[in-house]
Amino acid sequence: MEVTDIVCAHSPDSDDAYMFYGLATKKIRSKLLNLKHVLSDIQTLNQKAMAGEYELTAISYHAYPYVADKYFVMASGSSIGDGYGPILVSNHPMTPEELKGKRIAIPGRMTTAFLTLSIFQPDFIPVEVPFDKILDVVKDGAADAGLVIHEAQLTYARGGFHQIVDLGKWWKKTYDMPLPLGCNVLRRDLAPELLTESCRLMRESIQYALDNHEEALAYAMQFARDMENELAAKFVGMYVNHYTVDAGEVIPKAAQLLLDMGHDIGLIPKRVQLEFIR
Repeated sequence: MEVTDIVCAHSPDSDDAYMFYGLATKKIRSKLLNLKHVLSDIQTLNQKAMAGEYELTAISYHAYPYVADKYFVMASGSSIGDGYGPILVSNHPMTPEELKGKRIAIPGRMTTAFLTLSIFQPDFIPVEVPFDKILDVVKDGAADAGLVIHEAQLTYARGGFHQIVDLGKWWKKTYDMPLPLGCNVLRRDLAPELLTESCRLMRESIQYALDNHEEALAYAMQFARDMENELAAKFVGMYVNHYTVDAGEVIPKAAQLLLDMGHDIGLIPKRVQLEFIR
């Protein structure tokens, strides 16, 4: 039986590492596919997906309209904030109304965090900086507020920053749905049996991590950017959940609403239909 090599690209974050643990350590195997893992930050992965570079890759949901002609969304592997998500912070207490016209540090224009913020408050000046420099930029006064993602959502208060709004909480309260942030996509030109096999591997890798939580977490800790165990466990628990194993019906619905609203406010140039594959 012929084995096909494909590249599986994802971010070097603790939640992604946890998700891909079963595959990266060969606990989950395939007779059809051999996966080569490539680690890169999400902004780079979004851009590479536009060129269709990798067969299987993590992207932001916001990036999907730009790659929809090349990729399906995998039903497994989504990062979902159910009542929590990207957080807007500042040096001093601010109300959401005060954000209008302000400079806000964002982790990239293709991120779902930026899309959600733009739906929440369309009138602001985005200042693009690497996600791990956002708090520094706010502290230095180069931006009035910062949009924090990843672990900084749990640690910003240590630096004396004030929360303005939790966008995941706002989204849940307003639309009564979880906030879909990231997903895995699969290139459309793969043979049907390889599409099916890739979906199986992804689903089983996530389930394996959840079933073997301690060892998967120990593996993910090496990607946790100096977070202590308790915090890393909390972060992984926030973004790897039953929706990650399978998006079900609610996540495609929430993601479609998000992208449609992005189009309605003029941020996404064309309306696209999300296509999920299992």
